[in-house]
Amino acid sequence: MIQPLEILPGVRLRCVQTDRFKSSCLSINLLRPLRKEEAAKNALLSNVLMQGTSLHPDMQSLSLAMDELYGTSMGPMCRKNGEIQTVGFYMSCLDDRYALPGDRVLERAIGLLTELMLNPLLIDGCFCPEYVAIEQDNLINTIESTINDKRTYANSRMLKAMCRDDAFGVERLGTVADVEAITPQSLYAHYRSILATSQVEIFYAGSQSRQTIAELLTSALSTLPRGALTPLSYSAMPSHEGVQELEETMELTQSKLSMGFTTGITSRDPEYPALMVFNALYGGDMTSKLFMNVREKLSLCYYAGSATSASKGILIVSSGIDRENYQKTVDEILHQLKLCQDGQITEEELSAAKKAMISSLLALQDSLGSMEDFSAFQVLSGFPLDPEDYRKTVEAVDIPQVVAVAKQVKPDTIFFLKGVTNE
Repeated sequence: MIQPLEILPGVRLRCVQTDRFKSSCLSINLLRPLRKEEAAKNALLSNVLMQGTSLHPDMQSLSLAMDELYGTSMGPMCRKNGEIQTVGFYMSCLDDRYALPGDRVLERAIGLLTELMLNPLLIDGCFCPEYVAIEQDNLINTIESTINDKRTYANSRMLKAMCRDDAFGVERLGTVADVEAITPQSLYAHYRSILATSQVEIFYAGSQSRQTIAELLTSALSTLPRGALTPLSYSAMPSHEGVQELEETMELTQSKLSMGFTTGITSRDPEYPALMVFNALYGGDMTSKLFMNVREKLSLCYYAGSATSASKGILIVSSGIDRENYQKTVDEILHQLKLCQDGQITEEELSAAKKAMISSLLALQDSLGSMEDFSAFQVLSGFPLDPEDYRKTVEAVDIPQVVAVAKQVKPDTIFFLKGVTNE
């Protein structure tokens, strides 16, 4: 894992030095505990900040400033990882090696990025009401549009039920009611509070040295207020007694099935690489048991796949089915899990799963954005391995290790989005 450098109190920098690209990227992330009372404010905040600063008061002047920096791009970010929500910005700019002689693109880009973060446009001592209203409407539209993606909607409804007593059940973007309740004054007060109390994680990937980046950021963030930092927590999702089954009816042709499982294993545990190999073998790849049996062999569904939430020890199986195949599909998904738990795994299945994972890990080096995303995953989920060590650990996973983690996987919640038509 890349060692962090604390450049200011509670502000840590991680750098990946590479000269493979003509550009560099940098992200600034304020880490917040995922709470219902602030999730919507956090989701709204960086979008409002992106509307204008004291020196560049609107999107037009900001766009011109970025154009002058060889087409530098900047955008807001709001991520959810376990019980942590992040607020911040992502930036990509031309590497100084490819700029005109003496033109320090990165330094100027960092200056503009921190201007967005620390010097917002204020009207009567708070955020511009017009900008807040615009972004409230945009965020509400985004929240309401999630129902249009029925697979995502089903998974969201399942997780909300499964994590009903856990912070992970809080929606990343908050609720429509929470967004509507925000005022320019309350959002600005929240902004001032989290600036001072949030742990800040900064990720950089590019050709500059860590020392150079540290010096640029220390200067650019010199006015960042610092106070007592809000504590953050990490925990695995506990198992519940029995399996809860929920159903919702909606007018659609293809019904959606979402099944939540607890694993007891998070990205902080040594068994995590074996869990990820199990996931790939079980439902995470086109050679997996779910794809080859539930979809291809038995034709019970249109798609079937599994994914994990690394920080919470949750595995999700999602499937698109005809409504009359509900019980058959659930039974077969659980049957394929039982086969894994009983050790009915071939070397060919294991090899295919590991190859799929290793291919994805090798592809991380092909994109600055992927590098930044993996670095964020490491920090936000407590994952201790860098991509190369992770790859070596995956290569060493054997069938007994996969069986051992499979035995810890327990069904918890089933949500069925049932279609009322089936043409």
